Amino acid sequence: MENTTWVANHTGQSDFDLVGLFSQSKNPALLCVVIFVVFLMALSGNIILIFVIYCDTQLHKTMYLFITQLSLMDVMYISVTVPKMLMDKVVGMNKISAPECGMQMFLYLTLAGSEFFVLSAMAYDCYVAICPPLRYPILMNHRVCFLLVSSSWFLGSLDGFMLTPITMTFPFCRSREIHHFFCEVPAVMKLSCSDTSFYETFMYLCCVISLLFPVTVISGSYSFNLFTIHRMNSAEGQKKAFATCSSHMAVVILFCGAAVYTYMLPNSYHTPEKDMIVSFFYTILTPVLNPLIYSLRNKDVTRALKKMLNVGFVFQETIT
Repeated sequence: MENTTWVANHTGQSDFDLVGLFSQSKNPALLCVVIFVVFLMALSGNIILIFVIYCDTQLHKTMYLFITQLSLMDVMYISVTVPKMLMDKVVGMNKISAPECGMQMFLYLTLAGSEFFVLSAMAYDCYVAICPPLRYPILMNHRVCFLLVSSSWFLGSLDGFMLTPITMTFPFCRSREIHHFFCEVPAVMKLSCSDTSFYETFMYLCCVISLLFPVTVISGSYSFNLFTIHRMNSAEGQKKAFATCSSHMAVVILFCGAAVYTYMLPNSYHTPEKDMIVSFFYTILTPVLNPLIYSLRNKDVTRALKKMLNVGFVFQETIT
């Protein structure tokens, strides 16, 4: 009877404690400043990239539409976790209510899943541009592009709709401390006092299915790309195509590798410290890397950015 009451009381609590990165750091103030700077870099880099693509009519192409969607997802993705973490550090609180935890969980699952499918759409777009370039206007017209983008958002939200309600309805009768800097599913599940083995298997299968299609499309597309690049007669064309494919693959490997570690490896491979480090890479560092990869290594984007800066400079000179 006492145990039942104890379980009910703990399940009824509405707040969790996020024991995050700062508790593991020897210099939490410095870490807070670094994360804040990285957060500003991610926001500014992605917003500038979206703005440049939107303003320059020469960048109104299929590939750049995918890049704007990726940047939009990155802006939302990093905003789901980092502001809450930094605000908790500033005000000296680390609590998050159950509804806030569920919303955070749903948003990051949806955005992460959508990003996988956008990356696969970008890989397919790159394949069509390199392998059958003459058929590109037919295979990647505006209708197909819109379908791929909307499908990415829809398919990405499925994990959020499936996993979030189940995770948040489990009884939590252990410590309310989440050993993470946000409400990630595996970290929250560790607080449950019920048997979660079946749900963990279900979550594993969901992640396998969610990753199987994007990874197949991405690996297949880039395999054909590399084969086609190898057969090119132009050394300049080989260099340009290989640079594009290699930069895309770096993002994909980092993002997919982190997801495989978090959701598909057995519990024996996990520790709270490792989980936070891996999550730090794909929730905070990836949104910073994407605009650098897709802007600094893209001549069309750098040209549009320089043009915009020159126009702004001339306008400022005219006013003064």
